[in-house]
Amino acid sequence: MTTVAHAQETSRRPVLVFDFGSQYVQLIARRVRERHAFATIVRHDLPIERIRELNPLALILSGGPSSVYEPGAPRCDPRLFDLGIPVLGICYGMQLACDALGGRVEPCPAREYGRAECRILDTSDPLFLGIPEHTIVWMSHGDQVRTVGPDFVALAATPSCPLAAVRHRSRPVYGLQFHPEVSHTPQGSAILGNFLDRIAQSPGTWTMDAFLETALAEIRDRVGPDERVVCGVSGGVDSSVTAALLARALGRRVVCLFVDNGLLRLGEREAVVEAFGLHSDAELRVIDAADQFLDSLRGVVDPQEKRVRIGHTFIEVFQQAARSIPNARYLAQGTLYPDVIESGGSPDAPAATIKHHHNVGGLPEQLGFELIEPLRDLFKDEVRHLGVELGLPEEMVWRHPFPGPGLAVRCLGEVTRERLEVLRQADAIFLEELRAAGLERVVAQAFAVLLPVKSVGVMGDFRTYESTVALRAVETDNFMTADWAPLPHHVLARASTRIINTVRGVNRVVYDITSKPPGTIEWE
Repeated sequence: MTTVAHAQETSRRPVLVFDFGSQYVQLIARRVRERHAFATIVRHDLPIERIRELNPLALILSGGPSSVYEPGAPRCDPRLFDLGIPVLGICYGMQLACDALGGRVEPCPAREYGRAECRILDTSDPLFLGIPEHTIVWMSHGDQVRTVGPDFVALAATPSCPLAAVRHRSRPVYGLQFHPEVSHTPQGSAILGNFLDRIAQSPGTWTMDAFLETALAEIRDRVGPDERVVCGVSGGVDSSVTAALLARALGRRVVCLFVDNGLLRLGEREAVVEAFGLHSDAELRVIDAADQFLDSLRGVVDPQEKRVRIGHTFIEVFQQAARSIPNARYLAQGTLYPDVIESGGSPDAPAATIKHHHNVGGLPEQLGFELIEPLRDLFKDEVRHLGVELGLPEEMVWRHPFPGPGLAVRCLGEVTRERLEVLRQADAIFLEELRAAGLERVVAQAFAVLLPVKSVGVMGDFRTYESTVALRAVETDNFMTADWAPLPHHVLARASTRIINTVRGVNRVVYDITSKPPGTIEWE
């Protein structure tokens, strides 16, 4: 079932977020969902017939890097402004709406980037009810609406932008030159809430309780009484929640396959077995394939070649295990909504493909299975909340992301049992120290990396020549961009001291202070 079909069938008219290339487009959708309205991201040129078919509650036009007056600039179908559906244009979206309805957009004499003081000109307008007359907003634009004509009313202004917010006199069309979706606009969530609740009359029915009941019903309707579902679990939150959701719906008709590839974090296999034994009715089969994976990686140092070999080995192992399950018709994957968007997995989604799908491509077809992706409507934070609703343990729901190829991408150079054990111990110590300091949930992702670098050290009266461990911790709410986390020095010092004193083979620890971009979160 498609994202929007799911929304319609459960009587939730979607809020369509039109993507004009904004780096914040997913954040807009997430903020809408936080206000209990169902948001789905669509391409900027979605046909008017399709818009009518989807019967949306409201339309939001995102920002973007283009200028509306440039040839080839992305545009929506201008007839959408005639539908009578509430429209909110943000930054480029506001400029586009005003341009389409008789206004003029020009380059700014003084560009605005960053925080700006904004004065609300009409605090009685539904969009700004309850918003202080003077507030801080986040600007990021080189163009602005210069004139709007008699059909628009100015609602807000900054010192360099007299039309920071506007409203059409006769149509439910609003525009914001600033970005309400970012945390740097303190009243942004309240402004979006006003648009949804007061202008679009949102019923506020998008909750995890409602999603859970609908998802359970859909799974039971789709899977026949004699059919089984195979679900690969890795210990990560996405696959764990997928398995728990299927188990709630189908019980023992779900068979979870956990492949121990020898590239897991410390204690991960034991934690998965315990969690599924206590919190799930599904059958769990553990496949010990460490030797097979490590043999395939012998002598390999190129990171891409590591990923390719691990992927091929996983398919071989998984195929053999899955084919032994009688009446297995479906394969479940923990695909999330960002994966659907970024891989072009929806006909209404933006056309630009940012990345390949993170799950094992082609596996359902190779095994002759039909694919079930019960989380494909959800963002990561929503998946965590669903996991709580399903009763999964907090340490599983809130654990940090872990790459599909496991520790192989954090063990730079050749992957061996001995080097993996060094990395496993160092990684566990770092996470223990973050947990003890109350920082495990403050940072979005943290881990250790074992470098193929040795250096001279001194331990006691002895000279050493041993390995270097790098520690990495980042702050992010979308994983598309990330800042390195400024951890307290005493936390880093304690982690470093424990690693060097207790992990044999390490005599130096460094901390990675690279943001994304220009770096990536993982090292390989």
